[in-house]
Amino acid sequence: MENSVLKSVKGTKDFLPKEQAQRNWIRRTLEAVFEAYGCKPLETPTLQYYELLASKYGGGDEILKEVYRLSDQGERELALRYDLTVPLAKVVGMNPEMRLPFKRYEIGKVFRDGPVKTGRLREFIQCDVDIVGTSSMLAEAELISMAFAAFAKLGLDVYIEVNNRKLLSGVLQELGVPAERAGDVMLSLDKLEKIGVEGVRDDLRERQVEEPLVAAITAFLQKGALTLDALAKQFSSDTFRQGVQELQELFDYLQGAGVSGEVRFSPFLARGLGIYTGTVYEIFLQDRSIASSIGSGGRFDEIIGRFLGDGRAYPAVGISFGLDVILAALSMREASGRAAADVLVIPLGTETLGLGLANRLRASGLRVELELAGRKLKKALDYANKEGIAYALIYGENEVNSGQVIVRDMRQGSEEAVALDSVSSWLSRRL
Repeated sequence: MENSVLKSVKGTKDFLPKEQAQRNWIRRTLEAVFEAYGCKPLETPTLQYYELLASKYGGGDEILKEVYRLSDQGERELALRYDLTVPLAKVVGMNPEMRLPFKRYEIGKVFRDGPVKTGRLREFIQCDVDIVGTSSMLAEAELISMAFAAFAKLGLDVYIEVNNRKLLSGVLQELGVPAERAGDVMLSLDKLEKIGVEGVRDDLRERQVEEPLVAAITAFLQKGALTLDALAKQFSSDTFRQGVQELQELFDYLQGAGVSGEVRFSPFLARGLGIYTGTVYEIFLQDRSIASSIGSGGRFDEIIGRFLGDGRAYPAVGISFGLDVILAALSMREASGRAAADVLVIPLGTETLGLGLANRLRASGLRVELELAGRKLKKALDYANKEGIAYALIYGENEVNSGQVIVRDMRQGSEEAVALDSVSSWLSRRL
């Protein structure tokens, strides 16, 4: 094989054992939190019909530019999924007997032929939770509570920015922004924190927004008072009021339930303009070591019903975590990751008995590696040290005859003789 082909496709990478072990730990941690919140596991195919993914109620024209298209031997037009939401809609439509609300989680690979950046490759893993079949703000409160619980388990300090699409739409209506220009204005306002009022004004002009509207929006921003209470004193449309009511209900749930974690009201947060209908939220690291969000979501009450076209209503709300961006965040903290094993059994001329000992320890729930290469004791201990294995068990003829095993604490450099019949409990107490 020529060396020129020994490389990964752009936007993909190989995850070697140490990094993959940490990815597996992130996945298991998230799964445990999801299941603690009563979410049911779901797995959908990576390969989907292109027609399904290209539905006008899917991700929209921009996302379709990034779809990997292919055809099979039957000349069927297929594609690799770009998210986990469209496949969820398909599952709901194919299972009309499904009991609602349906709360599912799915962790799986998705593919987008888009820009490569920190924590976002072209092949990446999404970790999604969606609740289909309820309009209650209690669902949003549960997802936000779950997000804080998940990141606490992962050891990451985060805050969540929250807005409501109805509130933002109501503000723009009262400022005189016509519906056909609302999307452009929302995209400009979403940049306020980064580019300031003057930057937003320039961005609106670049989008060819009419000058009277630019002036009205700029004047509004220059007033500065953008808290929920301040906005509630300035605007009064039904759409705006509905958004305010939903946000206040959400905040009341979070506060009343004692949900720990910082939630910030962000009046110009605009996500998925063609998808979200109510609450929207993004999750950020408190130290902003990664500038982009590491999780996001919102309410999409209309998409599944329109997508399926069966006349039923499917109110839904979801949240998505990027596994690889979480890995990038942990790596920036120089997290050492977890060793692949807790114990290394080193047989010295006692290979058969060593395998039996390793299997007994594994049966007790310990993660055990057996020295297979026949290395001398010093080299085997050096291997355990480099791999971050906590304990090495030295098991030779003398230990067999005495009914003991020598346990070496690789962290402390100390050794202790432990009876064979109690070594499992001895290790379990210390790991």
